[in-house]
Amino acid sequence: MKTEIHPELHDVVFIDSSSGAKFVSQSTVKSEETMKINGKDHYVIKVEISSDSHPFYTGKQKLLDTSGRVDKFRAKMKKAQELAEKNVKKVETDDAEQAAKESTEKAEESTETTEKATETTEEAAETTEESTETTEKATETTEEAAETTEEVAETTEEVAETTEEAAETIEEVAETTDAAEETAEENDKKAE
Repeated sequence: MKTEIHPELHDVVFIDSSSGAKFVSQSTVKSEETMKINGKDHYVIKVEISSDSHPFYTGKQKLLDTSGRVDKFRAKMKKAQELAEKNVKKVETDDAEQAAKESTEKAEESTETTEKATETTEEAAETTEESTETTEKATETTEEAAETTEEVAETTEEVAETTEEAAETIEEVAETTDAAEETAEENDKKAE
């Protein structure tokens, strides 16, 4: 074994602060305070918990709070619980705000869709009115065309009658002309 590399062992006495129990042993730890046990100097090391006062070994719970650690721990726990409750409330508030925001956005989208549908309905109504007007105009034009066709047919009949009359008149004129020619021929024969 190498020499001068290991720490020195000293005789020590561990004193439990809560129960006053003393345990004699050896350790590398030193302290300013010493105690004579069996004529030998031992360094005094004070401990807050030992096997004499620990609940695991004693079955009883004893709290010796020499430096206020229990109070500090309880204060720390209370602060942590308050912070956790605050965070939960904040999360709940944030969730509620988010839900309200989403609801508002959906309502706005619904309103926009309704407005668009209303516009489309109005445009369809206008188109229907225009279509009705166009249909009425087409009906009037068709009726006028039918009247005009009837007038043309009547005029055609009149023209046909007039043509027949003209043909009869031409025949009469032709007959009259023939008769006049015959009469002229007879008169020429008589005159000779």
